[in-house]
Amino acid sequence: MLALGMPAVAQDRAAVERQFRDWLEQTVWPRARSEGVSRGTFEAAFSGVALDWDLPDLVPPGSAAQTPKRQRQAEFGAPAKYFSRGSLDGATSVGRRMARQHAQSLAAVERATGVPGRIILGVWGRESGYGQVAIRHDAFRVLGTKGFMSTRADYFTDELVAALRIAEAGHVDPRSMKSSWAGALGQPQFMPSNFLSYAADGNGDGQADIWTSEADTIASIGTYLARHGWQAGRDWGFEVRVPASVSCTLEGPDQGRRIADWAAMGITRVSGKAFPEHEARGEGFLLMPAGRHGPAFIVTPNFYVLKDYNMSDLYALFVGHVGDRIEYGMGDFEARWGDVGRLYRSDIAVMQRALEARGHDVGGADGLPGFKTRRSIGRWQEANGRPATCFPERAMKSALGG
Repeated sequence: MLALGMPAVAQDRAAVERQFRDWLEQTVWPRARSEGVSRGTFEAAFSGVALDWDLPDLVPPGSAAQTPKRQRQAEFGAPAKYFSRGSLDGATSVGRRMARQHAQSLAAVERATGVPGRIILGVWGRESGYGQVAIRHDAFRVLGTKGFMSTRADYFTDELVAALRIAEAGHVDPRSMKSSWAGALGQPQFMPSNFLSYAADGNGDGQADIWTSEADTIASIGTYLARHGWQAGRDWGFEVRVPASVSCTLEGPDQGRRIADWAAMGITRVSGKAFPEHEARGEGFLLMPAGRHGPAFIVTPNFYVLKDYNMSDLYALFVGHVGDRIEYGMGDFEARWGDVGRLYRSDIAVMQRALEARGHDVGGADGLPGFKTRRSIGRWQEANGRPATCFPERAMKSALGG
């Protein structure tokens, strides 16, 4: 929670609330009106709405953006926690029941889009527990707050106007539109602009209802993934063993090569099986989400389609893995997650800035150890005669001069 008594913040909350109402009238309303939103819808959407000061990444007027000390999003935290026993078993067991219950809808969407039912189930389970997780936030309060004063204000302002368009079209009453703390809607957890682009009618009633219709939810997820480039007939990836002779700095979607070439370098599937022939001919990418401290994978372009849904390696990995557990009875990853993910975001940001000063592209000093940060760490380690682990460690902060 923000403390507006701190010197960095110049105004009290009441003054900021007044600025918020002015912003709605002077900035949001003209845009909404130009996109066909009526005054009645606009007023209903914001009736009784005030700023939500408990949301993350807020930058109130008079304050400066800062890297948060802690990480709120699970997708960017400790991998072992993200792949907890409860999360995996729950998503798998309920997913198998949903696979039986909605077999017809899943098969129809797979025929139409090429996206396997198990992948759709993996997304649905992760996003909303197959529609069983309560979504409690007021969408207009969340999007209004983040559009007015967040680190991504322009993005959330666009989403706010998209939400007003959804309300105007009558998809849902504006005072009943609930979202996540990030503004995502319904069972697929679509941002409003994604609803407008990808929400689909799966049951033939002429509506795209991602709030109460399982068939529409399934069709919408499949449509989203297909339009983002899902390649029918290809898998999402394979857990592998990476020998010490293959550097972890080869990770990343910009360093792809034929899977057969990765195999020729000594990378093997943990199952002991050969890569399927049609996959071996295709492009693959090295993925090591915890560097040398966890499981490693060769992933296909479809993995990065899953990342388009949520820009997290762990998210895409969870979805693919749960889908495999649902359909094929797969067990846990063979390699175990190391004790990583405990550093503060602010500490990782210090390391990232130090690496940037040395000429490395870390993908931005945001405190999140994405693939560019991981391999930059590995390159720095190799250049300094250290074993390359490709993951931030506490001792690196002082070694980098942070």
